[in-house]
Amino acid sequence: MKYLIVLFSLLLFSCNKSVDSYQFSENITIYQSEPEDKSAVNNPPKAFPVDMVYVPGGFTQIGAEGGVDWEKPTFWAQVKPFLIDAHEVTIGDFRKFVLATNYQTEAEKFGDGGILNEATKQWVLEKGANWEYPYGKKANKAPDNFPVTQVSWNDAKAYAKWAGKRLPYEIEWEHAAKNGINSKLIYPFGNELVANGKYLANTWNGTFPNFDKTLDGFHFAAPVSSYNKSPLGIYDMCGNVWEWCEDWKTNYADLLTGIERKSGEKKEKVQRGGSFLCEPSWCHGYRVSGRSFTTPETSLMHVGFRCVTDIQ
Repeated sequence: MKYLIVLFSLLLFSCNKSVDSYQFSENITIYQSEPEDKSAVNNPPKAFPVDMVYVPGGFTQIGAEGGVDWEKPTFWAQVKPFLIDAHEVTIGDFRKFVLATNYQTEAEKFGDGGILNEATKQWVLEKGANWEYPYGKKANKAPDNFPVTQVSWNDAKAYAKWAGKRLPYEIEWEHAAKNGINSKLIYPFGNELVANGKYLANTWNGTFPNFDKTLDGFHFAAPVSSYNKSPLGIYDMCGNVWEWCEDWKTNYADLLTGIERKSGEKKEKVQRGGSFLCEPSWCHGYRVSGRSFTTPETSLMHVGFRCVTDIQ
C-alpha cells in the first residue's frame, strides 16, 4: 500500500511538472515554452470610446534576449483582447477626477515630488512639485494637454477606478506596443527614432544629463499625441513619460515558472515606455521591451500612466 501511495505521488508530481502554461491573470496565460498553436479569434466590439484603441488578442514573446538582465529570459504569453487609452492620461483628465472626488495626491500630502535639478544634475525632492506643477512652483503650471506626472502608482490606481478602468499589466502593455501581432520591431513604429528627418518620439537627444539638443522639439514632456501614432493607433508608447503598470517587479525567470513573490519582496511597481530623460548610453527604456521600477508611493516629473478596459 505504501508503495502505491509513493508511486501515485510521483505520477502526480510528474503530471504537474508537465504543465506547459498557467493563468497569470484573467486575461493573460504564460507559457513555459513556445506554443505550437498560436491561432487567436478576435471579434472587435462594434462600439467603444473614441479615445481608446482596440488591442487584438494573440500570442506575444515578452522580453529581449539582447536587452538588459531584467528583460530576460524571454517567454511567450497569450493575451486576451482589450481596450487601451490612445494617449497618456492628461493633466486635464486628472483635473476632472480631482474636482469630482476632492482627491489629494501623495505628492501633495508629502509636500514635494522628484525632479531632476539641471544645475546639479541630481535628483532632488522639490518642494511644491505636484500634478499641476510637475517641475515645482518656480516653473509654470503645466497645460491641460500634457501628460499628468508627479502621480504615484496609488494615485494612478485611484484615477483608474474612478474612470471605470484599470492599469495595464506589463505583458498587456508590451503586447499593445508590439501592435498586437508580436512585432519584432525595436519601437512600436519601427527600428529608428527618426524618419525622413522627423523625430518620432520624445527622448533625450544628447548625452544625459549633460546636454539635450532637443532635436525632437521638447526638452521635457510634450503634449500628448505630438508624434505619430503607432500602427495600432496608440500615441507615446515610446518616450514622453514612463507609464505605471499594475505589476510588482518580478524576475522573468520567476514569472516564467509561476513563482509567487512574497509580500516582503513586493517593493516596486513596474513602469513601461521610457521618458524624455531616456538616452541609450544609460537608459534605452523606450524600447518595447524596456522596464523600470519604482516604489508605489513615488511621484516623479517623468512618470505618468494610461489605462485599459476589459472587453466583456
